[in-house]
Amino acid sequence: MTQMPDTRGALTPHRALADLTWLRVGGPADWLFQPADIADLAAFLKALDPDVAVFPMGVGSNLIVRDGGLRAVVIRMGRGFNGIEIDGTRVTAGVAALDAHVARRAAAAGLDLTFLRTIPGAIGGAVRMNAGCYGTYVADVFVSARAVTRQGALVTLSAEELAFRYRESDLPEGWVIVEATFEAPRGEPEALAARMEAQLARRDATQPTKDRSAGSTFRNPAGFSSTGREDDVHDLKAWKLIDDAGMRGARIGGAQMSEKHSNFLINTGGASAADLENLGEEVRKRVFQNSGIELEWEIKRIGEPGAR
Repeated sequence: MTQMPDTRGALTPHRALADLTWLRVGGPADWLFQPADIADLAAFLKALDPDVAVFPMGVGSNLIVRDGGLRAVVIRMGRGFNGIEIDGTRVTAGVAALDAHVARRAAAAGLDLTFLRTIPGAIGGAVRMNAGCYGTYVADVFVSARAVTRQGALVTLSAEELAFRYRESDLPEGWVIVEATFEAPRGEPEALAARMEAQLARRDATQPTKDRSAGSTFRNPAGFSSTGREDDVHDLKAWKLIDDAGMRGARIGGAQMSEKHSNFLINTGGASAADLENLGEEVRKRVFQNSGIELEWEIKRIGEPGAR
C-alpha cells in the first residue's frame, strides 16, 4: 500500500464507509482522512502521491458506496470545517456545516437562506450539486467558494468557474471545497422561521423522512426541482414517471422505492449497495420502456462492486 504523508488529523486504513452514509451500505475505503484544518488538508494533498485517487465526502446523504468499497483516500471534513460566519448580508459556511444549520443561523440574523432548511447534507455537497428546492438554488445566492487543489494550493472559485447547472457544477478532480460564501436576501426572522416550519411540515408529510434514504434518487427530467407552488406541474417529475411505470413500492432484497414518495430509494434493513443500485437501474429501465424518458441518477454512486 502507498506510503501516506504525515498528518495532524486522523488517517485510518481500510475504513468501512457504511456507517458514514445515510443508506448504511458499502465497503471500505483504502484510507479515510479527517484533516485537522485547512493547512493540514493542503499539506496532505501536496505530499500525497498524485496517482492516489481522492474522494471528498460530506455526511453521505446523497451517496451509494458500492459493496467492494473505494480504492481511494476518502477525505471527510469534521468539526474544524463547520463554522458559520455572518457579515452584513453575507453568510460564510464551512464545508461540513449542515444545510439546515446554515438556514437557521441565517434566519436568526434576518437573512433568507430558507431553501436550505429541508435539504439533507452539508454545504460542500450543496455547492457541488447546486442544491435547491422551492424554486431557489445555491447558484442564486452563491458568491464564492474556497477549495484546496490536488496539488495543495488554496484557491477561490467564482460561480463562473463552477458553471452551475441543474444538480451539477464543475470542480476539477481531487479538489476539495473547504468553505462557501452566500449573499442572502433580508427578511424578518419570525417570518423566515415560520416559513421553515411550514417547509418541514410539508416535507415530513410527503417524504419518508424516518426511513433510511438518500433523498431524491433521480433528477427531474424537467430540469428543475419542486417550486413548492400549487400550480407546480408534474408531467416531467421523476416520481410521476416512476408511478406511471408501476414502480412505486418496488423491491429488490432489502431495497425499496418508497410507498410514500416513489422517487426515494430506501434501505428497509439489510439491503446491500447492489440491491439499491440494481433496483434503481430496474426503475430506469421500466420508466424508459413506459415513457421513452431516461431517468438520470441524482444519488452519486462510487466504488467497486462486491464479490458475487
